[in-house]
Amino acid sequence: MTKSELIARLAERLAERNSQLVYKDAELAVKTILDAMAGSLSTGQRIEIRGFGSFDLNYRPPRVGRNPKSGSSVSVPEKFVPHFKAGKELRERVDLALLAQEQV
Repeated sequence: MTKSELIARLAERLAERNSQLVYKDAELAVKTILDAMAGSLSTGQRIEIRGFGSFDLNYRPPRVGRNPKSGSSVSVPEKFVPHFKAGKELRERVDLALLAQEQV
């Protein structure tokens, strides 16, 4: 699912419940949530959404890599990368859905 698909699905749900809410409201909601999550991660905070999962940062130390084209050594700097860990409820829902698909 892409960001635009998520916005469209949210807009449909909002329109079902309240006809005054439109696509732009759903777009603003999704962008606000993603901006808040990115801001929290950029300050080193952990994000936990119960039943869905958690976002954290993993540290990757500096290392020596290889340029695949020339084969020469390249210094790769240290960095922090976002990491997602699915929550128990999400894992169970995915397992049930995939098992149901296999039985069809």
